[in-house]
Amino acid sequence: MGPHPAVADVRRAVRLSLADLPREALVLVACSGGADSLALAAALGFSAPRMGLRAGLLTVDHGLQEGSASRAHDLVRLAPRLGLDPAVVLPVTVGRVGGPEAAARDARYAALSEEARRLGAAAVLLGHTRNDQAETVLLRLARGSGTRSLSGMAPVSGVYRRPLLGLGRARTEEACAALGLEPWHDPHNDDPVFTRVRVRHDVMPVLEAALGPGVAEALARTARLCRDDADALDEWADALYAESRTGPGAGLAVAVLEKAPGAVRRRVIRRAAVEAGAPASALAAAHIDEVERLLTAWRGQKRVDLPGGVGAVRRCGTLIFATGNNLA
Repeated sequence: MGPHPAVADVRRAVRLSLADLPREALVLVACSGGADSLALAAALGFSAPRMGLRAGLLTVDHGLQEGSASRAHDLVRLAPRLGLDPAVVLPVTVGRVGGPEAAARDARYAALSEEARRLGAAAVLLGHTRNDQAETVLLRLARGSGTRSLSGMAPVSGVYRRPLLGLGRARTEEACAALGLEPWHDPHNDDPVFTRVRVRHDVMPVLEAALGPGVAEALARTARLCRDDADALDEWADALYAESRTGPGAGLAVAVLEKAPGAVRRRVIRRAAVEAGAPASALAAAHIDEVERLLTAWRGQKRVDLPGGVGAVRRCGTLIFATGNNLA
């Protein structure tokens, strides 16, 4: 007999995600001990040697709960049974910038990225599922995000890969049960102080009750479609940016930008602002809209101030971005 269908699903997802890697490449799985990452770890340990790959495990100890260090070391001890070596605990210090969720995420990714570099890993697998993707789309929709943001989490982003975005959370729980693995339930996943927890336990059930089953699948499908659209628009914007540049280090030709659709033009404006020194995380739609008015509603406006001390002005048919008093 073959493996349980849920186990087979997770293994298949891992194989598809890693199909492009060369033999002997090292793949690491970021494992918290929850059902999603534990099922992923087991699937990697099974699939990697059959694909000619090496596999290991990383677990981050955020130090936010009593006994977190012990749980992390339990995972390291479990790793050889799953076929994972090396297995490393990464203790981190969680700051306060951006709130508890963002601070923990920043600390976690910084530690994972550094260890992946140290070990020479070709990929780090993350256990985000279709449910996580749906929650991400809802959170970003509530912020009034654009197409790129609504595309959710990418299946591949640098060294990181998310093989389970096509599977639901229930499937990973089934896989763990079939393999005799006991996932750890993080109490933070039930704490309503976290926005994502409220979406998971309050918002999603209401949507399912009102709209019927399949909301998570529909939101994840929306993310995939938005990603396809955003990729196409970004490619168009790259070409427009190159065409509108008036020279090395110079501004953007207004005549070129005026003819472009707004969705493409705003991407070019954002890119130019970031390259001039404006922090991407601080650039809001209102900032981009004000700069766009220099192109579409020109009435002799003065400098538009952007985050990071960057400003934008229109001069002699050119849109110019600069820092400090260079635009005075």
